[in-house]
Formats: sequence, structure tokens, C-alpha cells
Amino acid sequence: MAKRKLSRSVEDYLKAIYHLAGGGSPVSTSSVAEALDVQPASVTGMVKRMAESGLLEYVPYKGVSLTGSGTREALKVLRRHRILETYLCARLGFTWDDVHDEAERLEHAASDQLIDRMARAMGFPSHDPHGAPIPTAAGQIEQVEHSTLADAAEGDRLLIHAVRDEDAQELRTMAKGGLIPGARVVVGPVSRVDGSLSIDVTNDDMGVRDVPPGIARHVYVVADPSDEDLQTG
Repeated sequence: MAKRKLSRSVEDYLKAIYHLAGGGSPVSTSSVAEALDVQPASVTGMVKRMAESGLLEYVPYKGVSLTGSGTREALKVLRRHRILETYLCARLGFTWDDVHDEAERLEHAASDQLIDRMARAMGFPSHDPHGAPIPTAAGQIEQVEHSTLADAAEGDRLLIHAVRDEDAQELRTMAKGGLIPGARVVVGPVSRVDGSLSIDVTNDDMGVRDVPPGIARHVYVVADPSDEDLQTG
């Protein structure tokens, strides 16, 4: 499969299944249909063809999972997408809220050679503008155990590791509220009215702010390592 150019549809399926699989569990065809905004019947036909090509395993009523070959191809697509986003921001003046759609269009046309040259020109960045790890040319990717801000408890001290990048308006809201990769936050109480989360971003001077639950679910966090260092030191 590596020597054959995959279609845009196949690449979109591979990337969607990779994202949905998370810890490696099989993905339902209905969740793939929802992620790609296509009819479930179309998904069934496509995954059967991809299974015949050796890109994934499909068990009716249980779901689909990527094979080793499928995972490698998915990571190639992710690498192209994230390098393109990074290059558009770093070299062409795009903002982080308007690069996703542009990268979606370009990722299917850009060659691996072009992507490698872009990466080299930028000093081989490890993360894209939204904090997501960039797979290496060898197909390796940083594995991070993280949860979302919506999962946090009052008093947690957290580091924002990454954010979802599909919704431009959400990204503008996140940026306005200081919810960017690298920001350190202290979690306050949850509103009983609308479920908004009160947080204080410790590395800015904007004070306490409320984060709607829909935004909080798209902000990925890890325990603040500087806080752990203080406790052990």
C-alpha cells in the first residue's frame, strides 16, 4: 500500500479512525459516519474495501481498527496536516484559527518530500500550533496521557497540552480566554447554572474566567509538572 497513492477519501477515513480509536479500541461505523458527515451505508462499503486492501480490520457489529499498514498511512496524513499547519502559521502569517481548513485541502496534494523540506526549514518542530504532536518521518508519535479540562476537579493545577482545532470560532474563543498550549491553570468551582468551569490562568493577568462546558471538552490538559516539582522539592 505504501507504494500506491491513496485517494483523498481513504486518507480521510484513515485519519478519522485513528483519532476515534484513541486507546486502540475498535471504532463503530456510525461514529466514523458522524465524524466524516457521510451516510452509514457509505461507510460500510468503504471500510470493506479498505479491509480488503489491508488497511484495517472490519468485524460487522463490532467495528473497525487500523492494521499496522493503516496506522502508518494515517500517521503520514497526520504528519502532512500538522507540518502544513505549522508552516502556514510560522512562515506565511496565518493565525491558528484559520489553518485547519487550509491544511485539510493541502494535505492530500503535498508530497512527503515537500513536507520533509518544510519540516527541515522550521528546525523539525515537534508540535503543531494547537499543541498536537507531529509524527516523525519514521512514523513515531509522542504518546501523552491527557484528559480534558471538563474532567478536572476544583483545585487541580493543570498545564494545557493541546486543543481541538476543527472549529475556528472555538479557537478564537480559546485564544481570547488564554486557553492556549503551555498555559497553566488552576481550576475553580463549576457553575450549577450552566456547567461553566471557573479557572485562573496563572501565567496571564486576566484574572478568573468562566469556560463553557463545550469549550472545556476540547481543551486537553495534563498535571502541571512545575506544581509537582514544587511538592517534591
